[in-house]
Amino acid sequence: MKPSLSQPGILAAPLPVGRSLTFRMVPGADVSAAVKRLGKGFSTSWGVMGVGEPLVCALGRKIPGLRAFPELAAPAGPIPSAQQALWLFLRNRDRTAIFDATVEIQSLVEDAFVLDDAMDTFVYAGGKDLSGYEDGTENPRRAAAIAAALIVGGKGLAGSSFVAVQRWTHDLRLFRSLPRAQRDAIIGRRADMNVEIATAPASAHVKRSAQESFDPPAFMVRRSMPWVTAHEQGLEFIAYVESLDRFERVLRRMAGLDDGIVDGLFSFSRPLTGGYYWCPPVTRGRLNLSYLGL
Repeated sequence: MKPSLSQPGILAAPLPVGRSLTFRMVPGADVSAAVKRLGKGFSTSWGVMGVGEPLVCALGRKIPGLRAFPELAAPAGPIPSAQQALWLFLRNRDRTAIFDATVEIQSLVEDAFVLDDAMDTFVYAGGKDLSGYEDGTENPRRAAAIAAALIVGGKGLAGSSFVAVQRWTHDLRLFRSLPRAQRDAIIGRRADMNVEIATAPASAHVKRSAQESFDPPAFMVRRSMPWVTAHEQGLEFIAYVESLDRFERVLRRMAGLDDGIVDGLFSFSRPLTGGYYWCPPVTRGRLNLSYLGL
């Protein structure tokens, strides 16, 4: 698989600031014309664009392997779905470019799509979660990252990717009130050295989500980033995969649906949203929407 066929923001390391956008469709609007404009006007240097199942259905098409994010009832508590038609993740080194790209995108689709949600994200402490623990330590690299994230398929599919997006909110006051050893046990790593703890409990996040422990392995390319508002804070979880089954197997185990053991992460964090999207490939520097019939 040639990485040049994928949207650059999928495999590239995170930039200092980002913005996660979701759009819903305007009933009765000509979504086809709006998506065509977006395909022509969207610069892949802005970030990554993905389409959800509602939009694919509205276009009368089908993407093999794409589905709506499942709403789950689990021992960990409810896992919500907030599936939308369109998702974009903007990335840059300064917020001016993020703002300008947002305005341009809205102008391209405003007659057919309404901005449902926007969340600004940022790199914290060199790549850590707000909990203080390094995020994405087990990300695959080079050829392994390509195999984990990019779809191998025919014309219009090769180089595309699926993405799972979940917004998690953290109770940092609670988490930081715990003794360091207890916090390390919840995550399964030592915060000061980022070293995995062999004797961590079965509920430790590292053990619940160990990608190599699944059959088949569930490696993902994670590009998650923290977020903060006036009253909440957490993580915008973003994982690119060649199959959504990879993410879903990990999520179900974390939530306790496999064996009743709930990931320690749920002791101070919970998901607020969830969405699945297909990220089209790129041809000559532009989005290739041919598989959508556009």
